[in-house]
Amino acid sequence: MKAVRALAVVLLVLLVSPSCSDPTQPQAPTPSTSLIGSLLGPTGLLKCSNLPYDSSTVTIGPLGGTISAGPHWLAVPPGALLRPTAITMTAPTGQGVNAVKFKPVGLQFLAPAALNMSYANCSLLGILLPKRIAYTDDNLNIISYLLSLDNLLAKRVTGKVNHFSEYAVAW
Repeated sequence: MKAVRALAVVLLVLLVSPSCSDPTQPQAPTPSTSLIGSLLGPTGLLKCSNLPYDSSTVTIGPLGGTISAGPHWLAVPPGALLRPTAITMTAPTGQGVNAVKFKPVGLQFLAPAALNMSYANCSLLGILLPKRIAYTDDNLNIISYLLSLDNLLAKRVTGKVNHFSEYAVAW
């Protein structure tokens, strides 16, 4: 039993160590010959089963508000927007990752909004690795990482969003 526990600790340390670098810098792709690379893919985005497509549009103004698409939601605090703004949140499907897109693209907040994303439909290995939200381009290439808080029990990660773009759950 002690040997199994020791092996589990060593494996966990090896899996977590890549996430200990600077969170503002994209990570180098993991070689596909490694255990992590073959299970998670070279992008650093957590591999997930496809969720159904969902999209919603809500007008949020100076008093703040929330919008959701699929199991993901965004909370805009009071004072983050100066005037009512129609916001569209889309959870695309068929990408093998949990991602969201927002419009209008480039919308800036005066105070950070909180983006909360589920990873309940993601790989078992995702349970072991700390998750964060990645700011991505249209091709799901990681540009940077958001300051994120991972809730392992709820299988959700929350990050601070200062502007609209595309985001995905990363390890």
